Amino acid sequence: MDSTPRSLAEVDLFAPGAQEHWYEAYAILHAQGPVQRLPGEGLTPGSDAFVLTKYEDISRVVKDWERFPPTLSLLVAQIEASGEMPAHIPDIDAMVASIVSLRPTPELWRAHRKELTDPWVGPGCTRHTGMITAHVDALITGMLAKARAGEPVDFVADFARPLPQRVMADVLGFPQQDIPQLEQWGNAQVMSYVHGRTHKNILTPEQSAEKFRLLAGMKEYVAQMTREKRANPQDDMISFLTQVDYAPLGRKLTDDEINGVVYAMVIGGLETTQYAIAEQAQLLCERPGMFGQLRANRAHIRTFIEEGMRLRSPTQGLSTRICAADEVFQGVPVPAGSMLHLRWAAANIDADEFEDPLELKLTRKAASRHLAFSQGPRSCPGSNLSRLEQVIAWDRLCDAFADLEYASGNDFRHQGGIMLGIYRLMLTLTPT
Repeated sequence: MDSTPRSLAEVDLFAPGAQEHWYEAYAILHAQGPVQRLPGEGLTPGSDAFVLTKYEDISRVVKDWERFPPTLSLLVAQIEASGEMPAHIPDIDAMVASIVSLRPTPELWRAHRKELTDPWVGPGCTRHTGMITAHVDALITGMLAKARAGEPVDFVADFARPLPQRVMADVLGFPQQDIPQLEQWGNAQVMSYVHGRTHKNILTPEQSAEKFRLLAGMKEYVAQMTREKRANPQDDMISFLTQVDYAPLGRKLTDDEINGVVYAMVIGGLETTQYAIAEQAQLLCERPGMFGQLRANRAHIRTFIEEGMRLRSPTQGLSTRICAADEVFQGVPVPAGSMLHLRWAAANIDADEFEDPLELKLTRKAASRHLAFSQGPRSCPGSNLSRLEQVIAWDRLCDAFADLEYASGNDFRHQGGIMLGIYRLMLTLTPT
């Protein structure tokens, strides 16, 4: 898709370059094909996949685990039935391995979230307010120096990318000097979502081998950290995981299970927050005067970040569910066993759900009902931490700067895959 699609026949959300025209494609899908069939692209041979783009359909799917089970649950069931990891997936990742023992069912999923992650990245993440503020202020100091010297800043490299890296390192208990390794492992984890082909994010054998070569180093690193923190616990998440008694299993976690939890925290806690903050900066540049409104009334910041994530969803869509029975979406029959690609970003600008869906409204009611973090029992466990980082970031940016606008040197090119990630964002910042 080297050019903007003009008809349903030209819409391919997964073609190289498609990310530059996704939102034009969503308008076409909503009008002409809100349920798009992908022939032969299901999970099993001979089955199909379907792209859902309407808010009501996706909201129904994500809230019903039994009717629309996660694709991962089929793999977990296979592993449980055989008693061993599947031989045809030699490089199965740490997160899947830990899911098998810690959260294979909806009940255990909820317990895992409540007991293991919520105290650190859920509602309890307010404990990190001071730490996050310190990192935000340190990064702003660097941008202020450039702004006062009349230099543009690369908002991605200077702020949006390093902030979640520093925060996640502190939450987990990694030394800040190890962030370059953390970034490398984070890039390896999302390689499928950036370089993978089709809606299933398939890597070439060479890409897959490189991914797991890099992640082998992460496993060794986390194992060493786990040993150190078992012996000498600190105030961090890995230390907590070495000490906690996991009630559903009546025991402490193994080193491999801790590695799986850490893997999930890294894959969910870095790129999405980076992309959200960078896209929000673009939304402000495209709406002169709105930054001034945020500065004048900080109560608008929370609605602004929700609207930003709705309008420019960091994760545009994922193929994560299967139909357990025959279903009908928007009048389209979808057979049992079909794979569902849930296009959160399209649902978030659905005119049947959101009034004036393409407008950023600081007064929008119930602004957080968007699907950027999904909904239901499998909604993103780190959404509270991401929101806290974004709110603190924009509050402190409003303190430090009077205005922001695009500088020269932007091509606004996005990375491939299913994430809305811009490579660089050159801004001119005006200090207060």
